[in-house]
Amino acid sequence: MSSNSGIQIPSRLPLLLTHEGVLLPGSTMRISVETARNMHLVKNRLLKGTSLKSTIIGVIPNTRDPEYDTEDLPTLHSIGTAGLAVQVVGSNWPKPHYTLLITGLCRFRVAQLLKEGPFPVAEVEQLDKLEQYTSPEEMSEAAGPDGELGELSQRFYQAAVQLVGMLDMSVPVVAKLRRLLDSLPRETLPDVLASMIHTSNNEKLQVLDAVSLEERFKKTLPLLTRQIEGLKLLQKTRKPRLDDDKRVKAFACFPAITFSLDEEGDDEDGDDTAVLERKVKGANMPEPALRVCLKELKRLKKMPQSMPEYALTRNYLDLMVELPWSKSTTDCLDIHAARVLLDSDHYAMEKLKRRVLEYLAVRQLKSTLKGPILCFVGPPGVGKTSVGRSIARTLGREFHRIALGGVCDQSDIRGHRRTYVGSMPGRIINGLKTVGVNNPVFLLDEVDKLGKSLQGDPASALLEVLDPEQNHSFTDHYLNVAFDLSQVLFIATANSTATIPPALLDRMEVLQVQGYTQEEKVEIAHRHLIPHQLEQHGLTPQQLQIPQDTTQDIISKYEHKHSHIHWGCFTHARSVAGQREEGSDYRSKGKRGRRAEEPDGVSADMAAPPDMPIVIDHIALKDILGPHVFEMEVSERLTLPGVAVGLAWTPLGGEIMFVEASRMEGEGQLTLTGQLGDVMKESAHLAMSWLRSNAKTYQLTNLVGGSDPLEGTDIHLHFPAGAVTKDGPSAGVTMVTVLASLFSGRLVRSDVAMTGEITLRGLVLPVGGIKDKVLAAHRAGVKRVIIPKRNEKDLEEIPANVRKELDFVTASNLDEVLNAAFDGGFPGMSNPLTLPHIVSKL
Repeated sequence: MSSNSGIQIPSRLPLLLTHEGVLLPGSTMRISVETARNMHLVKNRLLKGTSLKSTIIGVIPNTRDPEYDTEDLPTLHSIGTAGLAVQVVGSNWPKPHYTLLITGLCRFRVAQLLKEGPFPVAEVEQLDKLEQYTSPEEMSEAAGPDGELGELSQRFYQAAVQLVGMLDMSVPVVAKLRRLLDSLPRETLPDVLASMIHTSNNEKLQVLDAVSLEERFKKTLPLLTRQIEGLKLLQKTRKPRLDDDKRVKAFACFPAITFSLDEEGDDEDGDDTAVLERKVKGANMPEPALRVCLKELKRLKKMPQSMPEYALTRNYLDLMVELPWSKSTTDCLDIHAARVLLDSDHYAMEKLKRRVLEYLAVRQLKSTLKGPILCFVGPPGVGKTSVGRSIARTLGREFHRIALGGVCDQSDIRGHRRTYVGSMPGRIINGLKTVGVNNPVFLLDEVDKLGKSLQGDPASALLEVLDPEQNHSFTDHYLNVAFDLSQVLFIATANSTATIPPALLDRMEVLQVQGYTQEEKVEIAHRHLIPHQLEQHGLTPQQLQIPQDTTQDIISKYEHKHSHIHWGCFTHARSVAGQREEGSDYRSKGKRGRRAEEPDGVSADMAAPPDMPIVIDHIALKDILGPHVFEMEVSERLTLPGVAVGLAWTPLGGEIMFVEASRMEGEGQLTLTGQLGDVMKESAHLAMSWLRSNAKTYQLTNLVGGSDPLEGTDIHLHFPAGAVTKDGPSAGVTMVTVLASLFSGRLVRSDVAMTGEITLRGLVLPVGGIKDKVLAAHRAGVKRVIIPKRNEKDLEEIPANVRKELDFVTASNLDEVLNAAFDGGFPGMSNPLTLPHIVSKL
């Protein structure tokens, strides 16, 4: 054949890589464009081109699994199809993509890859060089004496006619196919029919690779014969249920005949709907969920792919298949190993560890125990989240964290109904899909910071999730079928229970995670924090050392948490890097640390050997972190009457709180400042009323010597740190002590701190947060702590070393409070020097 007047394509073609199938010459195919490389091709070539030549592109089948596709250009298949882009449709839902309608023109071979980005361009060699379409008689003559090519062509044509004849000619698409058989040249039939009948992508790829016409007929004829035999078998099986006309019309309504006898090897390249049906039946889902899936699958088969609902239904079925209906992990119930793991991950926190071990012990006795719903309540930074992760490691379960802070839409928990555009499941179902098992450890972080809006109350939506009697049939709005959450171990974290709705709090087992003592903080720093920071900054213990004395200074004078350790490591990481670059000791550039074994008094210019570690002492600490942030000033503040130290609880832990009072001539007004809440204001009026009613007993006078402290006198009660809002009843005893000191002119002991609620009759009622408050008093150097009598049981939670260094006075009334707060008791006491409720150095 000569090559004067065949189909001519450009010698350089942009390449479109597709996973969706194999485009054959003479066939038309819709291709979805989503990858960045193909998106660049559409934008820069098809949309900007103005000539017919710019719409011709090369379509290369990508044989690599799309799940493992990367930005690197894969190895290109050597043969592709030059195609004409006849339609380009763009859409932004559910994500930006294009849909191309491409008609195949001819085969080409990739001769050389010219460039890879932003889309590949190759120099190609055209393979289908057809001058003109030949008749069957001319083909027989061209085939030689044996006429093998002509015989193959005739057999193929007869098989194609037989296949079309088995369908209903009254259906337009079948009639059009019959006319094509008579009008199309024989050379094009293998490609056209191979693209219409049901074949796998591998089989189409073999047809594409068949460059010679004879080989192409040999590859395609068995596929056509297989389709005919499959159709005959289908007619026999369907004949009792459908008459001939209905059978043929039902079959002819599909442009591609959907039947194959090949039961193996089509999982990847076969009918997606059939593969999805097998996955649904193999997901081991409960009967109600299976019925829903099969119903949706039946709808999906009848639905054109161009309908928007097709993608929604397909996404729903994919999610149902991926959910772990029956997949679970086996719990590790070795209590000794669990104890070792918990001790290695966390220091102290004995109450939490004991609760986890108790759960393991019960699981050994009863394997079907439902997962407990724990709530860790404590200040930030005490390890609530990391404990949840350690529990998952201890049990050998998957771990998933769900951040609930600021969530104000119940759909985040229950999901959206599928009638909404962009609907998706809630975080619970999505987390189960992520972990792939039905018994993970779910950490519901910051459950006390849930919001509420017009979109609903997520805290109320959590009631079903966290109720052991209901969560075995949790129904997500997106799924609309029940899912069993009873084997999930839920752990919630919160800084305070005050903002958690009572109904939700009732469903959880609250475990208080209190703050740490200074000794515990030092131990945690040297066991966990410092090694972690050294690793994060590329340092080793041979390069930087932080003694325990320095750690104590960081905790007590700079920060109650560990963040300042980072700055020390950061500074000396820069030091080490500077030494490597400049070959000099960093000490010559500033006093940031002291070399180990460097005598005191050695000047900075006398550098130690570079392999000696830098030790951060108190001098270097001040140079790195600056002046002290916290200074203990208790004794300095209590030098005048009318000042006392109270104890307060905050979400960040316990704090000491100074209360000051002064009086001046006036009309008996009580002024309160310091951003006080309503409860604290009421406590101040209670304290004032109680003192006025007992003024004679305690020999309290006003400025003019009268028995009513407020007669001709104004009182100003102030709580420093006025920018911080304060509220709660626990400052009642402190206000009584401050006012008693002011009216009597006596100083309150400088080593006493107190907490407790008061009544109008002078009783002292219990308060919360005792451990955090006592630890705050211990940090401040207080020696005596006054607490309510009914809080004596809370002293068991105080570490033994702290209890030994403090004297505790448990008071049941204000008489005992005043007796303990002043040296030598308070005037008017029947026995001022007796403290019947001191628990001394327990």
